[in-house]
Amino acid sequence: MSMAAADSHDLIRVHGARENNLKDVSVEIPKRRLTVFTGVSGSGKSSLVFSTIAAESQRLINETYSAFVQGFMPTLARPDVDVLEGLTTAIIVDQQRMGGDPRSTVGTATDANAMLRILFSRLGRPHIGSSRAFSFNIPSVTGAGAITLERGGKTVKERRSFTVTGGMCSTCEGRGTVSDIDLTQLYDDGKSLNEGALTIPGYTMDGWYGRIFRGCGFFDPDKPIREFTEQELHDLLHREPTKIKVDGINLTYEGLIPKIQKSFLSKDVDSLQPHIRAFVERATTFGTCPDCDGTRLNAGARSSKIGGISIADACAMQISDLAAWVRGLEEPSVAPLLASLRQTLDSFVEIGLGYLALDRPSGTLSGGEAQRVKMIRHLGSSLTDTTYVFDEPTIGLHPHDIQRMNELLLRLRDKGNTVLVVEHKPEMIAIADHVVDLGPGAGSAGGTVCFEGTVDDLRAGGTVTGRHLDDRAALKEAVRRPTGALEIRGASANNLRDVDVDIPLGVLCVVTGVAGSGKSSLVHGSLVNGSAAGGAGGAGAGVVAIDQAAIRGSRRSNPATYSGLLDPIRKAFAKANGVKPALFSANSEGACPTCNGAGVVYTDLAMMAGVATTCEECEGKRFEASVLEYRLGGRDISEVLAMSVAEAEAFFGDGEARTPAAHRVLGRLADVGLGYLTLGQPLTTLSGGERQRLKLATHLAEKGGVYVLDEPTTGLHLADVEQLLGLLDRLVDSGKSVVVIEHHQAVMAHADWIIDLGPGAGHDGGRVVFEGTPAELVAARSTLTGRHLAEYVGA
Repeated sequence: MSMAAADSHDLIRVHGARENNLKDVSVEIPKRRLTVFTGVSGSGKSSLVFSTIAAESQRLINETYSAFVQGFMPTLARPDVDVLEGLTTAIIVDQQRMGGDPRSTVGTATDANAMLRILFSRLGRPHIGSSRAFSFNIPSVTGAGAITLERGGKTVKERRSFTVTGGMCSTCEGRGTVSDIDLTQLYDDGKSLNEGALTIPGYTMDGWYGRIFRGCGFFDPDKPIREFTEQELHDLLHREPTKIKVDGINLTYEGLIPKIQKSFLSKDVDSLQPHIRAFVERATTFGTCPDCDGTRLNAGARSSKIGGISIADACAMQISDLAAWVRGLEEPSVAPLLASLRQTLDSFVEIGLGYLALDRPSGTLSGGEAQRVKMIRHLGSSLTDTTYVFDEPTIGLHPHDIQRMNELLLRLRDKGNTVLVVEHKPEMIAIADHVVDLGPGAGSAGGTVCFEGTVDDLRAGGTVTGRHLDDRAALKEAVRRPTGALEIRGASANNLRDVDVDIPLGVLCVVTGVAGSGKSSLVHGSLVNGSAAGGAGGAGAGVVAIDQAAIRGSRRSNPATYSGLLDPIRKAFAKANGVKPALFSANSEGACPTCNGAGVVYTDLAMMAGVATTCEECEGKRFEASVLEYRLGGRDISEVLAMSVAEAEAFFGDGEARTPAAHRVLGRLADVGLGYLTLGQPLTTLSGGERQRLKLATHLAEKGGVYVLDEPTTGLHLADVEQLLGLLDRLVDSGKSVVVIEHHQAVMAHADWIIDLGPGAGHDGGRVVFEGTPAELVAARSTLTGRHLAEYVGA
């Protein structure tokens, strides 16, 4: 029987891909197979998989909608590629953190809450209303008034009233926490306003605020605040917005507390400028709402129960327990709903997230947890012949959990789907049907395909990945001895069970355990934010925490601006040429007036993808022509920003352009393996691993005695992990204490001391199951980690 023409399209063909650093890449990827893309961080994996294949698939799907609908959708430009054939619908499961909105929880993000709300509105007793009555995002509203109707040629007025029963707690407005402001952080009551009593950032008496406070007439600006009457203090702190006239100008006066709540507290704390964030953290304390006890729901929503369980109780349960409770409900009237809810909750358990609760704020999930939460909606999907695209799905997973993730990916493939995975872990590369290795280096030294074929051929292929695939870090012959200890006593944050543990100082200490065992709760809750941090004085000044939170940066931000490198460079140029430093910033006076320093001109085409064209005035250099005449060491500012870190380190190290302050920053960037990055490359084009290492390099400048790193191997190639271990060793040898939360067995094997949490996740975890050296852990084999580490080092 001859083959049907339709069956011959079994490859995704990419020809001439040039996104970011790709150099005319051409590959053929087999469909309905699991293909893993490997290569050092920055070699072009994400550019090929996400920015080319997945992006074009999404763009083509969007084009099938009408122009009206496309107007509401994000506009995507066609990737820079000559030919893309054989594409199928792409479902992208990336590591983008879920929004930090305090109203978003695991339940709302996965539709589990929506199903629970309908369940309680049907079965809950007493019956209190529709599913909206169980939503903490919907307030209860009543209203009445006259409406005008046209009826039979006459105008008739009728009185109407309406009621919406919502579930939102009115005290905390559905947030679960209430903020309290410490007045001593707002002002010094021994001074008058004119003497500078206000200590809020930006509230000086020289500008508009001074004019408003002096001219409002509610109090005397020369009188110390402690002598204010009750009314004057109320006007200073709480007065509602009031129109006033000062020097003939109409202004609005508002008390300090409502003003601060609108300008600072209503925003995501992480998005504030550092000095304002420090003030907010100093001046405000967030406590559990006393009315709803943190459940976010009003008394009505909490009163309706199914078998003695309210919706607040259900959302607070560990998901594995909630799944068991739902399985025990038998009610034919809501059978389809129960089946769907069971499937969603079972998917959580299956994917290794059974330890979460539905009321967990989605902003507190790690990158790996957020990615797996997004996977849940695809696990039970009936779709086949789709392309699933995963970005390092093993992030945040213990070796024990990686096996389960592998099984899930193979199951997606076996349903007839194409699975594309960007990955560094050898355990996941091992299950690939097909491997595409990019490189050979990173940045401009990468962007080519070094190898295509099977895993066995990769091992024999001689590429960087092939050579390092079977690398195994050996246990150290001798471990360092601690110089002291940070004592953590009675830690009980989240799922921790009154944990007492001593974290040794002066050594490389690794905290490990399965996902959800309580590692972050212990280290961030007790060491970074807790009382133990106060005891860090013996180890040096304070604790420097480097977490996995994304770097916030626009396309105008680059490694030079983020790391503080641009300041000494601008000053060096200004000093050498006798002009102002502001001229050498593309975001300030030196910017090309045509493109405002962006280097490109963006044309918005409504529903069509916008077009970015290189600015004709500055030819993409971002600066005014007059600024480019000023030189330092024979180079202009645009040429310096086009240098790689390694080139710039040599350039600013000696000779005419010698700038010690810039050289120090560049040394730190090279230390973390970013020598290939160009100084002016937009942050938006950096890979996840590059961003974390940029953050690490920036924090290395801080004067801290204890460094806390949260999975620093995220996004790192096997070859780069060696370099990271060298960096951690140098930190410890320079007298620092390093605490690492990590699952990577090479880091565990290299540690001086291991603290293993478990034995399971959620309420099955939260205990210290092992403390000691890696060699003792391997010898004991008493925990999951011990067994996997023993297998890894071949003991």
